[in-house]
Amino acid sequence: MRKDKIRNLAIVAHIDHGKTTLIDSIFKAAQTFEEHVKTVERVMDSGALERERGITIRSKPCTVEWRGYRINIIDTPGHADFSGEVERVLSTVDSVILIVDANEGPMPQTRYVLKHALSIGMKPLLFINKVDRPGADPQGALNATFDLFFELGATDEQADFPVLYGSGLAGWAVKDLADSGRDSMDDLFQAIIDHVPAPDVKPEAPFLMQVSTLAWNEYVGRIGCGKILQGSIRKGDPFLRTSTRWLSNDHSGDNWEVTGTETARVAQLWVTRGLERTEVDEVGAGDIVWLTGANEIDIGDVFSSPDLEKEALRLPPLSIEEPTVSMFFLVNSGPFAGHEGQAITLRQLKARLEREMHVNVSLRMEDLGRPDGVKVSGRGELQLGILIEEMRREGMEFCVSKPEVITETRGGQLMEPCEQLIIDVPDEYQGVVFEKLARRKGRVKNLENQARGLLRIEFEIPTRGLIGYRGEFLTDTRGLGIMSNCFTGYTPWAGELSGRGRGALVSLDTGEATAYQLENLQERGTLFIAPLEPVYCGMIIGENSRPGDMPCNPTKKKQQTNHRSATKEMTTRLDVPRRMSLEKAMEWIENDELVEVTPQSVRLRKAILDEQERRKASRRGPEKA
Repeated sequence: MRKDKIRNLAIVAHIDHGKTTLIDSIFKAAQTFEEHVKTVERVMDSGALERERGITIRSKPCTVEWRGYRINIIDTPGHADFSGEVERVLSTVDSVILIVDANEGPMPQTRYVLKHALSIGMKPLLFINKVDRPGADPQGALNATFDLFFELGATDEQADFPVLYGSGLAGWAVKDLADSGRDSMDDLFQAIIDHVPAPDVKPEAPFLMQVSTLAWNEYVGRIGCGKILQGSIRKGDPFLRTSTRWLSNDHSGDNWEVTGTETARVAQLWVTRGLERTEVDEVGAGDIVWLTGANEIDIGDVFSSPDLEKEALRLPPLSIEEPTVSMFFLVNSGPFAGHEGQAITLRQLKARLEREMHVNVSLRMEDLGRPDGVKVSGRGELQLGILIEEMRREGMEFCVSKPEVITETRGGQLMEPCEQLIIDVPDEYQGVVFEKLARRKGRVKNLENQARGLLRIEFEIPTRGLIGYRGEFLTDTRGLGIMSNCFTGYTPWAGELSGRGRGALVSLDTGEATAYQLENLQERGTLFIAPLEPVYCGMIIGENSRPGDMPCNPTKKKQQTNHRSATKEMTTRLDVPRRMSLEKAMEWIENDELVEVTPQSVRLRKAILDEQERRKASRRGPEKA
């Protein structure tokens, strides 16, 4: 297809502003699928975890045809933990559709993706979504977005952006809200054709492309994806892979170098048609393609024709976001190891994490010499939690430690990652929010009344201050509050934070928990287990009502005698136990505790199971322990 008939764009927005739902309507309007093909909602969220959680985890390309034009669209994640993937995707496309919720307006991730799009010279197309919802304020959302453009330093040309209004769920888009013809997506398609530029490529020049996304296949290894900047290539043709890296954290200018080259041949080529990846024999300039054949492929690698001049290869590396949160992945050493899944060895654990890093380049794995595990770093709790859940569903058993932030020392000063936190909360709950976030070193930056009983509060808070707060926030606001955050950079260390404040109920014996003993224990705290559940020595069975851990024996049975008991007719009454999900468990534990993850259960335990050994370790101190 001629390059002037191709449009490459990405859809970017804050989480839950309707990116994936809009693509559903685009597919229907373009009649991408045959009438007999049954499709589901949020068809781009193909992963099981994506469908369960209602979020996009990995960016995915798709293609639609409309009136002779080929439109390549990339659906991007909206959560801040996956924002680095959005940065790399923007290097592949020529423009973006920025979606803004007509009710919420611009949010932290909206600012992040828009700032990056403007910095590389893009002119976004604004789509104000959910205008048919009760309480929607499309004009207010437009004004707030316009202010955000100028706040981020947009040029006059960038600020003169096209605007569409519509509903991704209902499947319509219009240029003017006064338009009564709300039954098609034609205005959106026409805006894409008119305002998204055709790829700036050179079809007749030698082949050149840069890898922006990775995939993995057990048979062919890594697969590189990117836009062909010039020329064409066929299956079996030779090409040169050039690897580069930045020389410092200042990712700008010519502060980079070539680290290696490799000559290879194209083994397979794919392009996206609809949702499917289709193998082809030849691709040309402007296409977004998947290519394999090199022994190693990394983000930012340049694929080129072997006879291309070296000066033409001056493409700087793509920035890969640095991790901000780390935790230890450990081999399961508990008494129940192997009962509910596959008890993996350290070698198997490393192999699984290395396979993940073939695709997810924002993860880091460090072998610190521990005989039982490795340190894994990522962009946030959610990213690491997704990885843990995927490994768990593959049948693996292992343990993880409490998430910790990654600090840096700059100019002799200790620095830590910081977040922009925006909270929408009913007026009656603002007091408890201010109180809790003040303890977590949060600083108020802005306060705005939303005029519908809601208060929007903007905080600047250390990343470690948010670990464990989301569940507490939902409880404090009775589920009516909304919080969103985005990484903003590193700030000076804000000081120590108070811990959990309450201890744990720790089992002293191994066996099945009894209702008789749990009834007595529930008066001393909140239980995490029910009767007849197996427990082991060192396992945490509940939360103590006071600071400090309380050893207990939940397996103790009622003594049997020949005498009639005075309490024989009394029934046992137990409260419903607090069930700990993986995310809640990661938030709840302290530094001397672990989360044991199996395909069937999530258990909490002490890092040192034996009570006497824990006491000795506490006397030695945390450094020596």
